[in-house]
Amino acid sequence: MPADDGQLEVTILMPCLNEAETIAVCIDKAYAFLRDNAVCGEVLVADNGSSDGSRQIAAEHGARVIDVTERGYGAALIGGCHAAYGKYVIMGDADDSYDFGALMPFINNLRSGDDLVVGNRFMGGIAKGAMPPLHRYLGNPVLSGLGRVFFKCPIRDFHCGLRGYNTERMRGLGLRTTGMEYASEMVVQSTINGYRVSEVPTTLSRDGRSHPPHLRSWRDGWRHLKFLLIHSPNWLFFYPGAALIAIGLIFGAITEASRINFLGVFLDLNTLLYCCAMIIVGFNLISFHAFTKIYAMHVRFIKTDNSVFTRINAEACAITGLVLFFVGMAMTVLAFILWGRESFGDLVPENFMRLTIPAITLIVVGVQLLFSSFFVEILKIKMK
Repeated sequence: MPADDGQLEVTILMPCLNEAETIAVCIDKAYAFLRDNAVCGEVLVADNGSSDGSRQIAAEHGARVIDVTERGYGAALIGGCHAAYGKYVIMGDADDSYDFGALMPFINNLRSGDDLVVGNRFMGGIAKGAMPPLHRYLGNPVLSGLGRVFFKCPIRDFHCGLRGYNTERMRGLGLRTTGMEYASEMVVQSTINGYRVSEVPTTLSRDGRSHPPHLRSWRDGWRHLKFLLIHSPNWLFFYPGAALIAIGLIFGAITEASRINFLGVFLDLNTLLYCCAMIIVGFNLISFHAFTKIYAMHVRFIKTDNSVFTRINAEACAITGLVLFFVGMAMTVLAFILWGRESFGDLVPENFMRLTIPAITLIVVGVQLLFSSFFVEILKIKMK
């Protein structure tokens, strides 16, 4: 049924790049669905530079066709979202792999107030040969699982191409990725902005094309993973950094005292050296976490919280950095004095490196913390 203001209720959006073999059947199925379910809507094809006549075929079958010059799956769908006349958009690939005759679960959830409804192919059924084993048993489960862990998102099939959304609400997110990772961006941004997100079972069939799919498994899988990590600085920076510092401090403190036998392995100065390196690397990761949080507050890149990393006192950081630096320098002076007592001759490594290695670590971390405090102040300058 149409919206109360006469606006079309649904736009069925299909991104298209050389889909001449299947675009017609997809459009026909979409219009049959609208007619059979008395839904007031349109079929919109966002053509992304087809050279096989797809655009003409789509127009002949009654679809409204727009040209999206910027290449990419995400670019086509962003262009289609902004051109849609419907209150809701149902997007689906034009390769005849999705069932455009079974869209009512999506529309019902949208009518009930959901902002984003994602299909779940694992719940609805995947036809034999419709999804490569690499995607079915590794790529999709792993990436979807990471998305749920990172963002506490209920969606279990992050990459299903059949999904519906409230048009105005989706436009308000300002989605920007142009590649296949657009599918992840839509789910992530909807979740962190507090949108109502749900999923419904859907099916996946073998597509009807004779040419290879546009998806490139490893390239696009990496782009999805990179997007998830960039938008979750806790998992990208903070947790690994904290783990490195904790391990470095524990084993560093043990080996600082003396050589130890740990499960039949003797840990000594080399272990101490690597522990101090872990502390330095861990500190750098936590610094990147803090920088990301502060930057995010200004540009609304990710959802920010009220953690200590968003309330960093630059002066306190600078003072702490100076203290660590001077403690390290004092330990260095002490080592120099002890060396002088040996007439500046050959040293026994065991006697001095347990002093000099921690000293160097304190100096490095102190200097980094001192100058990081200035960078924090730069990041806090409001952008015009």
